[in-house]
Amino acid sequence: MKVDVFDTTLRDGEQTPGVSLTVEEKVEIAKQLARLNVDVIEAGFPVASPGEFEAVRRIAETVTGPVIAALARAVEGDIRKAGEALSNAERSRIHTFIATSPVHMKYKLRKSPEEVKKLAVKAVELASQLADEVEFSAEDATRSDPDFLVEVYEAVIDAGATVINVPDTVGYTTPEEFYGLIKHLKKNLSLRGVKISVHCHDDLGLAVANSLSAVRAGAEQVEVTVNGIGERAGNAALEEVVVALDTRRDFYKAETGINLSEIARTSRLVAHLTGIEVPPNKAVVGANAFAHESGIHQDGVLKERTTYEIIDPKRLGFSGSRIVLGKHSGRHAFREKLRELGYELSEEELDRAFARFKEIADRKKSLTELDIEALLYELEEPTYRVEMVHVTATKGLSTAAVKVLDGGERVEVSHSFNGPVDALFSAINRVLGIDARLVEYRVSSVGSGRDALGEVLVRVEKDGKVLVGRGLSTDILEASAQAYLNAVTR
Repeated sequence: MKVDVFDTTLRDGEQTPGVSLTVEEKVEIAKQLARLNVDVIEAGFPVASPGEFEAVRRIAETVTGPVIAALARAVEGDIRKAGEALSNAERSRIHTFIATSPVHMKYKLRKSPEEVKKLAVKAVELASQLADEVEFSAEDATRSDPDFLVEVYEAVIDAGATVINVPDTVGYTTPEEFYGLIKHLKKNLSLRGVKISVHCHDDLGLAVANSLSAVRAGAEQVEVTVNGIGERAGNAALEEVVVALDTRRDFYKAETGINLSEIARTSRLVAHLTGIEVPPNKAVVGANAFAHESGIHQDGVLKERTTYEIIDPKRLGFSGSRIVLGKHSGRHAFREKLRELGYELSEEELDRAFARFKEIADRKKSLTELDIEALLYELEEPTYRVEMVHVTATKGLSTAAVKVLDGGERVEVSHSFNGPVDALFSAINRVLGIDARLVEYRVSSVGSGRDALGEVLVRVEKDGKVLVGRGLSTDILEASAQAYLNAVTR
């Protein structure tokens, strides 16, 4: 079964508190959604504001491929405004709605069920004159009487609706209940080619599960947003729904037309333009979705990716799996990282390096490639050691004094230069009689509080080679001197 993907990132997704997209940003996202190959783009709610109308109009004029939809309440002014905004679309759809639950009809609409049904029919009849397709939503459907839903949906199908949408507007239902509701509608409605759509919110964290359950029951369209953004707890996440259907085709017996290789790019674009960052542990598109730190997992993935990855990240547009080196990492992953960096160690050297790695990993959340290289250099017995560092600054000129232990001999030199670090490294060059140049200088803290250690990592160019060094001390200048000395004496 083919399941249509109706993307409402630009309408329901933009209702996320704090998100407000410009016309140009909405057009940019719409073009990316077309590359993603969604079936329908809900471009906005034209009656909401002049800017919203202009965004829908621009998208309708410039984006081809997907059907372009516009939202409208079951109100004549809304529907005519939507029709006007969509007038130049390659394929257009007006999406009109009215609430059908007892609580909404009584307190929000203050109308009887019969009045609501008449308004729904009237709205669909008008919309069908102004767009190629008409979708009708019974707002808060999951808290509505199922038999009343059948009555309303039957009436709007007679009036010309081509899609009927079943929204879980407040994220109230459960997968089992939603499955039963979709089955009830399919059994009791004379659909005549009309598609059943579902639109799920995530208030109980069940939006994706409910959407997938509806597909199992026969729903032919799912309404989703990129990264699951939306008001309150958000909407069903596009990437999670489509990747679940793709990964478990054996179970759901359904597929979408989504271009999976565009998922990573689409997620990044939406996160960038909305300012809503993707949580690291977010399924499918989170930074940690394909990252492995546990030694057992790393060993498995390195031997055969599918041992711990049910999704191939490269299919989604990511560069691949990520092995994160940290205190839980194992020997296998550590050895592979060394090989990746170009180092082949003997078993004895690997034992020493891995033991040192574990010591450092206990202090740091994760280790970078620069950390690993510096760690290897630390295993060599140093010829030189910093004994004293003193830096003063007068009238913009810094003077560094260093005392270096050269074997058993102490050498002390002072040197003036622009800035304390420059002066310090120039003084070390003088001590050793070399001409080395700093390429990269990085400072981070190990631990917390006033007694935290300062860790300095440097890359230094010497005799045409780039060398790495590390220094660790409660005194940043001392750590800097030791790092530089470690690098230039390799």
